Amino acid sequence: MSTQLEALPYRHVLTLPAEPSAVRMARETAEQALVEWGIGLRHPTVDPALLILAELVTNSVRHAAELSPQVTVIYAAGSDCLALAVHDRHPYQPSLYGAVTGNGTGGLATVMELTLALGGTAVVRADADGGGKSVWITLPL
Repeated sequence: MSTQLEALPYRHVLTLPAEPSAVRMARETAEQALVEWGIGLRHPTVDPALLILAELVTNSVRHAAELSPQVTVIYAAGSDCLALAVHDRHPYQPSLYGAVTGNGTGGLATVMELTLALGGTAVVRADADGGGKSVWITLPL
């Protein structure tokens, strides 16, 4: 799996209002991008990746919308890797691995269970000013 996200040849960025319709738009855009990039929607990583994406966007809409009127989704892919990121301008940085080890339930626990089951990685990256963050998920193809 490629470790240099900047080197991934396919990339798409989508910024949406932080409202419930963002979840559907992010998912539909992901499906379109994957097809354009030659990644079939029947690939075994695609359904879990779309669920992960929906959970991350839902979390931003539910928990960050008051401070972050927009959510940005970044899609990237290469021959052996799919990366997804959801960015908002809320400073709280969730403990991703704590969602799994701490008997977590809900969206982040689901995200982490799927990510780890697929052999992927997850990381939270703070904005340089500390006023927001991106949750990055990288999955092997």
